[in-house]
Amino acid sequence: MRIEKLGLDEGECALVAPGSNFFYLTGMDFVGVHERLFLLLVTKNDKPAIVAPELYENELDKWKGELYLWQDGEDPFDVVKDLLKERRTKKLLVEESAPAGIILPFMDVYDIEPLSRRIKDIRERKDAEEIEKIKKACSIVDMVFEELLDTEFEGKKESDIAKRIDERIFELGGKPSFETIVASGANGAEPHHTISGKIIERGNFVVMDYGAKVDGYCSDITRTVAVGEKKDKEIYDTVQEAQQKAFESVRKGITAESIDRTAREVIAKKGYGENFTHRTGHGLGIDVHEDPYITAGNKEALDEGMVFTIEPGIYIKGSLGIRIEDDVAIIDGKGKRLTGAERNLLVV
Repeated sequence: MRIEKLGLDEGECALVAPGSNFFYLTGMDFVGVHERLFLLLVTKNDKPAIVAPELYENELDKWKGELYLWQDGEDPFDVVKDLLKERRTKKLLVEESAPAGIILPFMDVYDIEPLSRRIKDIRERKDAEEIEKIKKACSIVDMVFEELLDTEFEGKKESDIAKRIDERIFELGGKPSFETIVASGANGAEPHHTISGKIIERGNFVVMDYGAKVDGYCSDITRTVAVGEKKDKEIYDTVQEAQQKAFESVRKGITAESIDRTAREVIAKKGYGENFTHRTGHGLGIDVHEDPYITAGNKEALDEGMVFTIEPGIYIKGSLGIRIEDDVAIIDGKGKRLTGAERNLLVV
């Protein structure tokens, strides 16, 4: 059971609110619960307990641990405080994203420690089942890209292409894992461009960054296509080479910063170092951005089961942007691409 992997000591209690950690530990996903106290409590030698509003009783009927339901008008913190006393708690492990209102009632009584120190390592290392779910999400984004190649881009709005991407993700059994990016021409120089009504023109590069979520797990892909004709192919080839060499460097034991450096050196040698303005990648799983981060300064050695993106780019203000992104897993000690859509420059 994943909860046991937390490796808690006597006197420690993890407090987890609904979200990605809650889903990872319980397999349950709840939305719209943040206005009412809803917590998972995990201690070493006790059954995990959920304290939740009574209105979620039916949704919790399959929960195998202890369950404490509270009604409007009651103070749910009294329930939590009693449980902490019963379990002889001395230290609370709390998510960094937890609202202050969850932490403040306990600060004068217990030592507080970030939960990330305990859960980061186990969430980073995906098991076979998790990787299969990510593969399903990757297969959807690959299919979407293949279908887009038959689309007439010239004269369409960026928002038209984004809408088509999102519709196909839903139709193929997923849902978008983040807000789809479609950036044409000069808009491509903004790595996190917000889609607009800009008309896509002949000669534009179009950057498409999108993802699918299936069974709670995400994919994330970026492909850049040329509209009508190939221009600035040398820049595209530089990004492609950087992405390929970074991928080829992936293996068990390599540091995250080493992969980043490999991609960055290729781009710098061609004179575009200042135009690569973001990290080379990020971890991928329940969240579309999670550990490990493939960036300078991250000396973490990558391990079996880790899944992350490799997405170098070149951005020239007022002109263009080019990015190529794949999802990569370390399997049997080596890097394996989970996204397989065409990476060579295509004209649409």
